[in-house]
Amino acid sequence: ISALGLLPILQSALLGAGALVVTRVLTYSEARDAIDLDVVVLIAAAFGLGAAIEGSGLANSIANGFTDVFSGLGDSGLMLGIVLATLVLTEVVTNNAAAVVVLPVALSIAEPAGLDPRIVAILVAMAASSSFLTPIGYQTNTMVYGPGGYRFSDYARAGWPITVVVALGLTALGTVFA
Repeated sequence: ISALGLLPILQSALLGAGALVVTRVLTYSEARDAIDLDVVVLIAAAFGLGAAIEGSGLANSIANGFTDVFSGLGDSGLMLGIVLATLVLTEVVTNNAAAVVVLPVALSIAEPAGLDPRIVAILVAMAASSSFLTPIGYQTNTMVYGPGGYRFSDYARAGWPITVVVALGLTALGTVFA
């Protein structure tokens, strides 16, 4: 329904979820239990934090600092700075929170530099979902941490090469498409 342009994706998803309950594929209890309220609250708080960062002018201040540090490397340097900031933040908070917090800053960097804001938003989204260094940055990492018998250091040891490739790859792709 959403792909055909008949309804926005949120309404389509809600209709699909409702259809699962009405057709008894899921019980109401199963559907209710599938909603992780901790994640909903975290995302809502991150949206509030992101709005506060943008509304207070902090996004512009941070963007100016990033621009000063990375502008000597041109557009690629600015994009690398955005990717690195997102990668660092996504390792200590959830990917959703990292994206919501970094996006206003990244867009504040993009506008004066003449970068395509859509490309910058995609870079932030991709970098925020690239948590390979800690078990806390992404839900799947956390899920396998205990049952897999992993140590915290295992993530950093195995994840740093992937993180370097992702950072360089995203920066290169961002530069090509910006």
